[in-house]
Amino acid sequence: MKKLVSCLMAMSIASGAFAQAATKPGVHLGIKADANLTKIDGQSYTDAFKLNYSLGAYAKLQISHLFAIQPELNFSQSTSTVSNNFGDIYNNIANPNYRKNIRLNYLSIPILASIGVTRHFFIQVGPQYGILMNDNENLLQNGKNAFKNGDFSMVGGVWFELPARLNLHARYVIGLTNINDIDNQDKWKSQAIQLGVGFTF
Repeated sequence: MKKLVSCLMAMSIASGAFAQAATKPGVHLGIKADANLTKIDGQSYTDAFKLNYSLGAYAKLQISHLFAIQPELNFSQSTSTVSNNFGDIYNNIANPNYRKNIRLNYLSIPILASIGVTRHFFIQVGPQYGILMNDNENLLQNGKNAFKNGDFSMVGGVWFELPARLNLHARYVIGLTNINDIDNQDKWKSQAIQLGVGFTF
């Protein structure tokens, strides 16, 4: 029992020491990886979230121990499933052989305010802009792009500092812009739930 208590105390001290170092004012760089659950809201798509991934890097501009600005550069994959309503809404231009699963790759650039509740636990909120790196032309017969090149979103989440320079984070991303580049018959907006781990150098 004494060994267990001693081990827990040592872990707590180590965790506190790193949290203090990670939140020391200055610039801290890191990398991160996320499980990325995504979907597109709209009559043309199903309501199910699809599992994808996100990889990226961040810079924590630590202003004080409890406040930082955190810009990131992430490669994010998004997958959604087209519903049968797509052919009904766009019956004149829909490709009869379109794929059910639509995969989009974005270069996502969030700029987050990181607000500390403690030196271990932070609330994060801020805007994000996603640049579409590929488009799926199978949706339309004429090959016209179906998706806009940019997606503006808001991000909210939490960030936990751990020992060994690690962190855990969870976020919800909601799209604010209509990414439908066909017309305004059906508004498409992105959503994502992200769960990930990071390492600060």
